Amino acid sequence: MTTSAIAASGLRKTFGDKIVLDGIDLDVAAGTVFSLLGPNGAGKTTTVNLLTTLMKPDAGTIRVAGHDAATATKAVRAAIGVTGQFAAVDELLTGQENLQLMADLKGLGSGEAKRLLADLLERFELTAAAQKPVATYSGGMRRKLDLAMTLVGNPKIIFLDEPTTGLDPRSRRTMWDITRGLVAEGVTIFLTTQYLEEADRLANQIAVLDQGRLVAQGTPAELKRQIPGSHVRLRFAGGDEFDAAARVLSGATREEEDLVLRIPSDGGAKSVRGLLNQLDDNSIDVEEFSVHTPDLDDVFLALTGRTSTEAAK
Repeated sequence: MTTSAIAASGLRKTFGDKIVLDGIDLDVAAGTVFSLLGPNGAGKTTTVNLLTTLMKPDAGTIRVAGHDAATATKAVRAAIGVTGQFAAVDELLTGQENLQLMADLKGLGSGEAKRLLADLLERFELTAAAQKPVATYSGGMRRKLDLAMTLVGNPKIIFLDEPTTGLDPRSRRTMWDITRGLVAEGVTIFLTTQYLEEADRLANQIAVLDQGRLVAQGTPAELKRQIPGSHVRLRFAGGDEFDAAARVLSGATREEEDLVLRIPSDGGAKSVRGLLNQLDDNSIDVEEFSVHTPDLDDVFLALTGRTSTEAAK
């Protein structure tokens, strides 16, 4: 039985006469990555603020790490860590001093803090820069230090808000590896991001929020299969096989020059197997085949009316 790290029901929040969240439900399984996507103004930040007890909902219930957010706020805060879009580090302090500050705030003993800080600096590859002012750190190093500071309290659930914004591709992949490592240790990640590739690579479940309502939820693969455009691409070695396959496979689109047929399909294993069996039953050889499905940007566009690039402006 899967345990819920976060369970929210009927969340509603208004500011004046503006409805920001209109009765959303969320269920985040422990030890997974859950990604919340949506255009600017969809309500993502408000959702995170509610789940992290920074705001109270006008209606609805929230349980985080088994605690009621309304009646056990301190217990919720003790179980979570929050890494915001902009690194919350003190540039005048060294990396070591930033971590020590967090250890002091958490009330860790000197021996425990010393061991933990050494482990975090090594884990995030910051040992060599530990005694340098954070003002000298690159963007990627600051983000790693920020996440390391979040881990000082050993949170069970971490909220990552746009964790790789502004990072170069190499630093972004490093953050992805760190995130995967945390999940492998049993930590639950609640991720908001404007990079759909990031959600596609990391998330076990994705929810798409638009105008205060959840318009879709599911795995990345499930969401992609909801959007028209999936097809199987078949390439043939010769014209005879190409023509024979075109006669057998109804609905195929021909690309004469490349001897390619495109057949509408949901991309699932069962339908692809059936397609190939159909060709095999008619003794038609295929030189090459591949499955093409819409990406998350296609899903985002279909559900919100905007691409992720447009939504981020």
